[in-house]
Amino acid sequence: MSLLQDVAVGEPDPIRAPRVSGSVLRTVGSKVLRAVITLGFVVVFNFFLFRMLPGDPIGLYTRGRNQDAEQLAELRRELDKPILEQFLTYIRNPFDPGIDSTRFSRPVWEMIGERIWPTFLLLGTAIILASIIGIWIGIRAGWKPGGRFDKISTGTTLTLYSMPEFWLGMMLLIVFSVGAFGIPGMFPVGGIVTPGVDTSTPAGWLNVLWHMVLPCTTLTLIYLADYSLVMRASLIDERKQEYLTLARAKGLRDVMVRQKHAVPNALLPTITLIFLSLGFVVTGAITVETVFSWPGLGLLTYEALRGPDIPLLQAIFLLFSIAVIGANLIAELLYVVIDPRVRS
Repeated sequence: MSLLQDVAVGEPDPIRAPRVSGSVLRTVGSKVLRAVITLGFVVVFNFFLFRMLPGDPIGLYTRGRNQDAEQLAELRRELDKPILEQFLTYIRNPFDPGIDSTRFSRPVWEMIGERIWPTFLLLGTAIILASIIGIWIGIRAGWKPGGRFDKISTGTTLTLYSMPEFWLGMMLLIVFSVGAFGIPGMFPVGGIVTPGVDTSTPAGWLNVLWHMVLPCTTLTLIYLADYSLVMRASLIDERKQEYLTLARAKGLRDVMVRQKHAVPNALLPTITLIFLSLGFVVTGAITVETVFSWPGLGLLTYEALRGPDIPLLQAIFLLFSIAVIGANLIAELLYVVIDPRVRS
């Protein structure tokens, strides 16, 4: 009887607590194991995928270069090694720093390392802006669906979402960089910094931000609909829940019901979307970075595809896969922390 009384007044259940804890550990362990298995599959798939592509990698590597017969024969011997031997070598170290790009004749991971920061700066800023603005729009539109703000915001975000990234980027480039419709060109046409500007100084930082305005605006406008529509749909579903009716019956104001009860629960799907988007940060926006000549991973991918530069594409694909798997794992583990239903 005393045990029931202890539970009734809110003290932890000594019988159930270990079970819940064990359930959480099993849940976390299963998610981590699934991510590891997925990563292993991706590594194996990555090896065989790029060896099935047509073309002569030796011919691409030696194009425009003076190579003697002995060097060509050595390259051929490396390429003609048994597939099992190549696979075992790759599995031992997929991040081998000695792998060179066939187009740029530089280590592929060195090139990728140089391009990560520009992409992270551009995509990270765009995702932060899009998530903040999009969640605010989704909350306002979802709390009063069918209203004037809902109709205008939903129509606008859907229109922006339907636009191809490269087309919107080119339109902004024409209007605000070249100048059109009476609007003078105000922003740089491309690149990350003006030649000769020292990026280690405050003036250099401002110069980078000035170059980032148009590509960041393009990505923010495109991603805006993702967050606003998901947040809107989640909040509309939460409005139908009985606990909100109970909160109103207790005398809570409408704004408190929304902020303290509805929004936190409606945020869960949006949080997942944000973390998945962060996983795609390292992939870069290939079309946007190409349009604005932004020297990130997206532009590097475009340059590798033009070759095709097989070693570089293989390394980029592996990096993209790891980023997406890692971000998805973080989102799932975060669910365990913030959602009691997952823990129980």
